[in-house]
Amino acid sequence: SQGLCRALEQDHAKLQMAKETVEQRTQELRKEGELLHKNLEQQMSLNRHEERSCQMLPALPEKKMVFKGLVTNKEDTNKLMLTPLIRYPLLGGSALITFEKAEVAQRIIELKEHMVELSYGEELEELDRCRVRVQAAPVDILLPSALEMRLTQNSRSILVSDLPSLGISEEALLDKLELFFSKTKNGGGEVESREFLDNSGQVVLTFVQDGVAELLIAKGHIQVSVGKGKHKLKISPCMSGDITNLQLQPSRCPRTVLLSGIPDVLGEEPMRDALEIHFQKASRGGGEVDALAYVPAGRQGVAVFMEDAG
Repeated sequence: SQGLCRALEQDHAKLQMAKETVEQRTQELRKEGELLHKNLEQQMSLNRHEERSCQMLPALPEKKMVFKGLVTNKEDTNKLMLTPLIRYPLLGGSALITFEKAEVAQRIIELKEHMVELSYGEELEELDRCRVRVQAAPVDILLPSALEMRLTQNSRSILVSDLPSLGISEEALLDKLELFFSKTKNGGGEVESREFLDNSGQVVLTFVQDGVAELLIAKGHIQVSVGKGKHKLKISPCMSGDITNLQLQPSRCPRTVLLSGIPDVLGEEPMRDALEIHFQKASRGGGEVDALAYVPAGRQGVAVFMEDAG
């Protein structure tokens, strides 16, 4: 019985040790859990702080963007408007006749051949019935349907605008501008070239040295002593454009007819009158003539087509 009692005591001791070991391990795990929980709370708090910080920053990611489109419904938007100005070669013995109404031109074209009476002029009064045979055909011209340009800035040039009206010649005004802008005290430098842009009232000045144009452009405006007073001129970058893509499509002139095969039997003025008189008559399919251009045989001409206001 004593041996059994000892065995029980030993088992109790082992169980006690096991219990203490389990309790110690439980304490360690609890501490690890508390530490982990604390770290997790700190991390969540840090994340919330970072989130608040991020929300305070403006969301402006750097991104390259290309605008492809047309701004509409803006009355003050600057637009590039292309106005067709087509030069049409006119061979000798032909005429271009433009009617006031498109349906008249169409009717003349459909008839194809016309017998024009020439006995209206004084030169042929003795001839009762002198006629010439002319052919009528439509006029097709090429108009731009798509245009792409590459703009480049000239680093040594400026565009001068808002020029005063001083009643002097363009050359004299260019001299005065060159004199002003060539002086370093005015922010300028030696001028390499100067020119008036056609029909714009603007001048392009090109300097010899780099950097002069850039400083003047940065000012935007400059007071210039020209003539008796001072004038505020506008300084802008000088841009040049190269056509990178041009697409053309044929377009038929609705009111214009090409007359060909006209013999050189009358003077230029009488022939023009005879053609206009003939094609004005409704009995011959004609109508009111808006314009008429005639080139006698042996000569050549160029007709200029502008945008139809109607």
